[in-house]
Formats: sequence, C-alpha cells, structure tokens
Amino acid sequence: MREYLGPADIANNVSMLRGAFDGTILVVEGITDYRLYGKLSDLDNVELIVAHSKDNAAAAVKELYYNRKDGKVLGIVDSDLDRVLLVRRDPPLFQTDTRDLEGMMIRSGALEEVLWEYGDRAKMERFVKNYGEVRDVLISSAYPLGILMLISENSGRNLCFRDLDFGRFIDRRTLQCDIRSMVDEVIYNSHSPNFNAKELRKRLEEEMDHNRDPWIVCRGHDLVDILVIGLRYIFGSYNCSNMRCGELGGALRLAFDMEHFADTDLYHITSQWADERGLRLWISDPV
Repeated sequence: MREYLGPADIANNVSMLRGAFDGTILVVEGITDYRLYGKLSDLDNVELIVAHSKDNAAAAVKELYYNRKDGKVLGIVDSDLDRVLLVRRDPPLFQTDTRDLEGMMIRSGALEEVLWEYGDRAKMERFVKNYGEVRDVLISSAYPLGILMLISENSGRNLCFRDLDFGRFIDRRTLQCDIRSMVDEVIYNSHSPNFNAKELRKRLEEEMDHNRDPWIVCRGHDLVDILVIGLRYIFGSYNCSNMRCGELGGALRLAFDMEHFADTDLYHITSQWADERGLRLWISDPV
C-alpha cells in the first residue's frame, strides 16, 4: 500500500492528527530516518511522520506549511545529488549535510564506535598503517561510483546502481575500487550491453578531475557496503564473518547519538528554525 501513498495522503494524515496533537510535526523520508531522528527528537512534543519517499516528504511539507498554514511542520530529506546539481531546498524543508543519512553517520564519531565494537585492534592498526584511516579509504573507494551516478543523472543514461555486487570491484585486501571492473559491473547490472565501457570510463576520469566534495557525491549505502567488506575480510573481529549491510546500518544508528548530531549543520539550522518559532524539536534544544 505504501507505493500508492501520495503527498496529499501524508498531508491529510497530519491535518487529522492536529485534532489531538498541537506540537511539532517532523516529516521524514523513510523508516530508517524515523528510527534515527526519532531517538534524537523530543518525543513529548514532536510527532514523526514517514512519507515513504523524498518527493512525498517535500511535497507534503510544502502543502502543509504554505497552503494549509501549519507553521509547526518541517521536513528532513537526504541531499542526494541536489547540492551538486544546484537544486535548492528552503525551510521548512531541510537536507542532510552529506549526500544521505548513512554518509552523515559515517563522517561522524559513530564510525569509530562501530569499529571499536566490531574491529580487531591489531588488524585495524595494520590496515591503517598500510592504506590510511578507514574513513578516508571508504570515501576514496566510493567516490568513482558516486561520480558515475552523477554522470548517469546528467546525461540521462539511466544506469542502474541498485543491488550492485561490490565484491566484483572492491579489493578484499585494500578496499580500493577497480574502476574498470566497477564500470563493467554497473553496465551489467543495468542490463544495457550497448553502453560503451571505454567511453564511460573516459568520461568518468574527466569528471573525477573536478575534485568535487566526496561527502556530497558518495552514497552512504555504498560506504556501508565497502565497510562490510572491510569488516568481513580485512580488519573485523571474529563476530563479523557474516556481517550484513542492514546489521551494520543498525549499528551505526545505535552509535550515532546527540553528541554526534550536535556537530552537524542540520542540527544547528533546524534548531534555530524551531527556536525562532518557540517549538520543541531535539532532545537537547534550549527552548
């Protein structure tokens, strides 16, 4: 049924809720956003609504705030490639500091806490000595794939990046990305043999020379996929042999707390917006 829900359904749900709740309404994209932002919200004064898509969230917030004049509604969505493509998002719709929520968690101290829980000290030290800090390696390895997504978006190539087999192009010893194999895997995954791999690699190399901010280019899900390979095959402890992306994503959400969130631009701008309106929002808000 979720696929049939539109912005009007989300807005109507909020309007009906207003009969019993007069606090802050926070509209988020999906259930994982709900889980994370929910634990950071002042739940005595904030109600979270899952919109089931970014478009739904954006349109529902616009309808509620501007057309229905509900001044106690705001939304948070993933930035995706909006910043690169110069797509503007204005309050009361806010976006993540990085491309998405997973990226924001991995850029934070939550990554060190997860590595402390799941990593083997000696193996971690050897990896860092040979290849650099885990966070830096992750973002470097995911960057070519993020740029390829940008190329696909800009050129209308409609390449498919869902359910990629990262084992085909991420080295299990170094976590380095083999660009040739990555391009081949994306073409294969897109069921489009007519794509010219050589031409695509050339375009990718040209785009990578622009040195864009990797945190707004790299997809957090890809960072998690690469980290899973690292934990399973390189520097994980004994309990990581069957680690899955969903499990690791949950661990990152558990580790990401208000101390980490308070370091983000998202926290500061949403807190300021709420404070100016006398609204409660996050558990440590000063209002």
